[in-house]
Amino acid sequence: MASDISISVPSELQFSHLRTVQFIGTERPWLNLYGNRVRPVAPFGSVSSKPFIDPALIHRCLPDELLFEVFARMSPYTLGRASCVCRKWRYTIRNPSLWRNACLKIWQSSGAETNYRIVRSLYDGSWRKMWVLRPRIQNDGLYVSRNTYIRTGVAEWKVTNPVHVVCYYRYLRFYPSGKFLYKISSQKVKEVAKCMNRASKADCVFKGDYILTEDLVETALLYPGLRYTLLRMRLRLRGTTVGANNRLDVLKLVTTGVNESEVHNHGDDMLGIVNGWEEDETHDPDVPAISHRRGLTPFVFVPFEEVETSVLNLPVDKMDYFVPG
Repeated sequence: MASDISISVPSELQFSHLRTVQFIGTERPWLNLYGNRVRPVAPFGSVSSKPFIDPALIHRCLPDELLFEVFARMSPYTLGRASCVCRKWRYTIRNPSLWRNACLKIWQSSGAETNYRIVRSLYDGSWRKMWVLRPRIQNDGLYVSRNTYIRTGVAEWKVTNPVHVVCYYRYLRFYPSGKFLYKISSQKVKEVAKCMNRASKADCVFKGDYILTEDLVETALLYPGLRYTLLRMRLRLRGTTVGANNRLDVLKLVTTGVNESEVHNHGDDMLGIVNGWEEDETHDPDVPAISHRRGLTPFVFVPFEEVETSVLNLPVDKMDYFVPG
């Protein structure tokens, strides 16, 4: 609601008829909770008393309440792009409730109480600052690791044998609930993205559990078969820019054996099985613990809207080696 506030004009202005002017200050009760005082805005520019009219047609046709509802249904990445459109959109998108909902959803495994405590103690009560600075796993795409190796071919009646460059990929898709999907294949990103929505033995997509502690990600998944085999990965989350979180460095990749009784006792909780295990520990003598040293290329995040145009779809003859950065 509008309220009239009288402000005296300094004598240096030398305008006797403007000794006292009326400014219109808009009350914003929600800002009083944060101790912010909004400076009153004059209903005229300079000495003109003409009312201000927003030249943007969308602002004249769409009320602020509906504009906020549109922003509330956008993803955080889309909100960041929309904030670059104009000043009004920028200030509207800075509403704390938009970023609070995004933070509580992406870190839902931590619990709402923990998230409220973290935002107050580490990020000055700013949910937007927490979204940008706190390490988080992105859920709207795939983390892809492109690996290559050299394989010697066989050719009869020739002095030299051909050499082949073999390319294969590791795919990870994370969910806020603490579950993730894993697939290793020679198929390109645009082909695999179609089946990375659920665990499926036919598509060789397996489901596991993960936990994020600061910037370290611990994962565990079970390979079904005649002998149960656990795949354990330790990853470090980082970003090429602030808030990107678009890289996962592989610190450790171990395959180990597990007893059938342990699998039945813990159900779908794979991290509960390996809790307290050593890195080279195995519970099945027929499946020794192996720490893999190859195929540890960092994972690169590819959003779903870019799977068709990603450079990772290029064949080996056009990109024999990929530097993730």
